[in-house]
Amino acid sequence: MNRREFISTSTAALALSSVELPGQTGPDGVEAAVPARPLKIGFLGGAHSHGPGKVKVLQESPMDWKVIGILDSSEEVRERYAKLGVKSIGEEELLADADVIAVESDVKDHYRHAKHALDAGKHVHLEKPPSMTLEEFQEIVAIAASKKRLVQMGYMWRHNPGLIAALEAAGKGWLGDVYLVRAEINKLQSAADRLTNDFPGGTMFELGCHIIDPVVRLLGRPTKIDTYLKHSGDFPDVIIDNAIAVLDYPRVTAIVGSSILHPTGGSNRHFHIYGSNGTALVKPLDRPVMELELKEDAGPYKKGKSTIEFPPYRRYVGEFAELADAVRSNKALAVTPEMDLLVHEALLRACGAMDEKR
Repeated sequence: MNRREFISTSTAALALSSVELPGQTGPDGVEAAVPARPLKIGFLGGAHSHGPGKVKVLQESPMDWKVIGILDSSEEVRERYAKLGVKSIGEEELLADADVIAVESDVKDHYRHAKHALDAGKHVHLEKPPSMTLEEFQEIVAIAASKKRLVQMGYMWRHNPGLIAALEAAGKGWLGDVYLVRAEINKLQSAADRLTNDFPGGTMFELGCHIIDPVVRLLGRPTKIDTYLKHSGDFPDVIIDNAIAVLDYPRVTAIVGSSILHPTGGSNRHFHIYGSNGTALVKPLDRPVMELELKEDAGPYKKGKSTIEFPPYRRYVGEFAELADAVRSNKALAVTPEMDLLVHEALLRACGAMDEKR
């Protein structure tokens, strides 16, 4: 599958139409042409673990992207990026030269950095989670709308072909009436690494967001969320390392879990949808294979058990291809800002960071 086919199929299967975005304008109010050259992208912060992987994907897409540098106060972070061939630049150069700014800083800085980039009139690729409160993210979305700029959330599995296929099967009714979703994202973290989860909700906030995202995109806003947030590991901290949230809908229950205690966590990440005509299981998520079991033929799938394999999947490739196309064509991203807000609200509720009566 080539790049153009990937964009076409993955964006369509998100089941969200791409609406036209008003044209970008210059100081005179005249709609500006979007350059055909590679888009210039700079990094505002680079401490997040996803940052280096995104740099490599961008560097391997020279027709779409040119990485102009990173702005970060940490010498350790700057040295890490220098080894990838990314130079350190100042704020003036970043804000003057970048078409897009990637916010890959510490989670606590995401809101501040995204706001700064948007205030400067830049499109933003924003690492997850976007902010510590819903009000902060609402402000980000409002600024982006007022300046006619894109904010792309960095949920790493939005272009995962296995998840896309499972969500399509559920969304088009091929699984029948969906009544249950079960999903997990696990890993094993050392005493030092687990401190990256030092937030309300702990691992549910930092990791669980990746599976809350497809649940909410499939089912919408939960009527109620019950959370079970535990410190189960024998570590001298108070980090939530074992978390479950139950998202309740009128006819569906979704159970999502995240643990940073799992000895083989990477291979035990899955997304399982249950319906009246059968089930779709995607496992593992980073090397996706979909196991289907259907009572009757549905869509392109035959009744009985079947295994659906996909082309090799690599994180970040699809999202940056989509972002380049959206910037150049003045189109909205497949996932709307309104849906991004619903996802973030559900995440905060799943972390016990919002009053359920609100």
